[in-house]
Amino acid sequence: MIAELQCLVLDCRDPRELAGFYASLLGGEVDRPDRRWALDDGWSTVHTAGLVLAFQRVPDHRPPAWPGQDPPQQAHLDLAVTDLDRAHEQVLALGASLLDGGDGRRGWNVYADPAGHPFCLVRH
Repeated sequence: MIAELQCLVLDCRDPRELAGFYASLLGGEVDRPDRRWALDDGWSTVHTAGLVLAFQRVPDHRPPAWPGQDPPQQAHLDLAVTDLDRAHEQVLALGASLLDGGDGRRGWNVYADPAGHPFCLVRH
């Protein structure tokens, strides 16, 4: 095992509003303080009984089409790792591509899986 699922992140126009929707639907606490991320106007969370859902502001977000794919479905995984450098090498060896390595100080990198879907490795 290289990583632990940290949360599922959904793109949207209004993170707090969507967090409230999912909290009403699933139960859980909106924007509970958590050392893993900062909460602000662009990021909101719901801690459910199991998974943490996160909502990320995308100002020009276009809702996905169903069943079509224009625009496609939009979501990405945040995966917690204890050693970001080691996990970086491991996911590249598995076929991932680095999309954004940041500045080395922020604590996460963005990758694409072999099919092009983005995911983040986040220092735990």
